[in-house]
Amino acid sequence: MGFWNNLKEKLFGTKEERIAKKQEKIALKEQKQIKKELEKQNKLGNYVAGLAKSSDSFTESIKQLQNKHNKIDEEFFEDLEEILIMSDISMKLVSIIIDECKNEVKKENIQDPKLINEIIADKLFTIYANNSILDTTLNVEDNRINVILVVGVNGSGKTTSISKISKMLINEGKKVLIAAGDTFRAAAVEQLEIWANRVGADIVKPQENETDPAAVVYRAIDKAQQEKYDVLIVDTAGRLQNKVNLMNELAKINRVLESKIPGAPHESLLVLDATTGQNGILQAKAFIEATPLTGIVLTKMDGTSKGGIIFTIKDEINLAVKFIGLGEKIDDLAEFDLYSYIYGLTKGLNEDGE
Repeated sequence: MGFWNNLKEKLFGTKEERIAKKQEKIALKEQKQIKKELEKQNKLGNYVAGLAKSSDSFTESIKQLQNKHNKIDEEFFEDLEEILIMSDISMKLVSIIIDECKNEVKKENIQDPKLINEIIADKLFTIYANNSILDTTLNVEDNRINVILVVGVNGSGKTTSISKISKMLINEGKKVLIAAGDTFRAAAVEQLEIWANRVGADIVKPQENETDPAAVVYRAIDKAQQEKYDVLIVDTAGRLQNKVNLMNELAKINRVLESKIPGAPHESLLVLDATTGQNGILQAKAFIEATPLTGIVLTKMDGTSKGGIIFTIKDEINLAVKFIGLGEKIDDLAEFDLYSYIYGLTKGLNEDGE
């Protein structure tokens, strides 16, 4: 069975299964199952819509390549290599993808460039999934205060990401408290408060003339413990200009968290703007030096035509992408799903068009 069929079966089931599910819905009218199916379709639709810019650019480049070449030769692979690099995939990964495509083409004796689409999609999937745990759910458990530390530079989408994650957790029945730890930007605190009110989360803000983020976090923990919150999300300053100060600041916050809630933070998420490309990788490496991280929130994917950045992030910093921003609406931050991502990115190359 080819990669497209495998991918579609993972997302939709086999044709027989899809028919059976439809008949079952009609016959049994099970509202829970209908709702689940609709949510799945909506999720995939969000991926397709959010990745449209990247998908259109990638698909157009591949099709132009195929129209330019009437056979698969070394020149074809050189041009394919350039397309992958322009998609923000690192040189190291591009070399691996090209080598594996060459091996597959030779093995299957493929000569027509138009028959290589499925191989490209397959190799993109494999190179991300290789030796990886694809479960990207948050480490949130019952019967404890779950602490999520969020870092990222100003303008990366950190504030809206915190709000959207809060909304997800609230929808799951969690009581959420936000600690506004970016004490150096009053506007950031005000914006976070507006978003918190909008999604139904509570917030602890800096007191007048309070500049120590750890003090804000300390008070937030007290409130979370006294009022039995399920989740505490800690915002932080995004000042990479002075890395020493940032490291000291984050180290102090982590000490306060650990002293008050052993094992905290349970998640440390870095928010990256997908449109910054390779600069985002440099940001990630700087933050990794400042504090231990557990995952990435990749924002503004709907605003970039270079969907390959996600592969480079995985390869160069070896952190799972836990959430992906597919639009500006409050529900447009999705848990990362590799199957849906590959489908959305390469949908235009699938001649079946499902």
